[in-house]
Amino acid sequence: MSDTNTAPVNQGRPQTAPQTAASTAPAIQRQFVSFAFYRLDPAFRRLSAQEKQAAREEFAAIFATPQKGLMCLSYSTAGLKAETDFLLWRISLSADDFQTQTAAMNRSKLGAYLTMPHSFLSMTKRSMYLDKLDPFHTAESRTHIIPGKRKYLFVYPFVKTRDWYLLAPEKRQEVMDGHIRVGNEFPSVKLNTTYSFGLDDQDFVVAFETEEPKDFLDLVMKLRETESSKYTHRDTPIFTCVQMPMDQVLDQLF
Repeated sequence: MSDTNTAPVNQGRPQTAPQTAASTAPAIQRQFVSFAFYRLDPAFRRLSAQEKQAAREEFAAIFATPQKGLMCLSYSTAGLKAETDFLLWRISLSADDFQTQTAAMNRSKLGAYLTMPHSFLSMTKRSMYLDKLDPFHTAESRTHIIPGKRKYLFVYPFVKTRDWYLLAPEKRQEVMDGHIRVGNEFPSVKLNTTYSFGLDDQDFVVAFETEEPKDFLDLVMKLRETESSKYTHRDTPIFTCVQMPMDQVLDQLF
């Protein structure tokens, strides 16, 4: 929808005015973000009970011990989206960590039956549109995601029209002011926006977290009425995901 976030304001910390580009504050390392959607080949379910159990235990062990430097959250999409069964939302300071985990999955028995029909790669970056209406967000809150606090996650790639990028910065800010105001009407929905320019096919990947899917639905409907929606080129496919431990994800697959 946009390159803005609606993460809560930092609590319990003194608030200061927004820092300018000339600020002497130390640079904060940005994160790589991966949204990898997997599908299980139905042929796996026709294996013997013993083979399936051994494969399950081997695969679950990959996620039982956290990989150093990697945040990885698992979500089920079973029965909610065609062609996918689960999502791994992965965050790290190095994209190498995604490949290390993927290699371990590929070497497993279950990995031989998994395909990845959708995958989005992005990075965190502070939005240029927030300071005017939301002065208390810091560079740190934009470049470091704290995920997994809510049950539902809605993920999709997002591409703006070329006309959007040709608008004057002042006009873009004006349009985004209206967009942000609508987002602020739905505090139960947290938006995580990450940037894909040059890394993947989309401009952004947006990931909304909430406990109330109805609030997200109402938010999307209302955003359709904003001027910013005229500059949307693509915002599909959309994935509805439910957070759960990998053991529960596997329960749904076998």
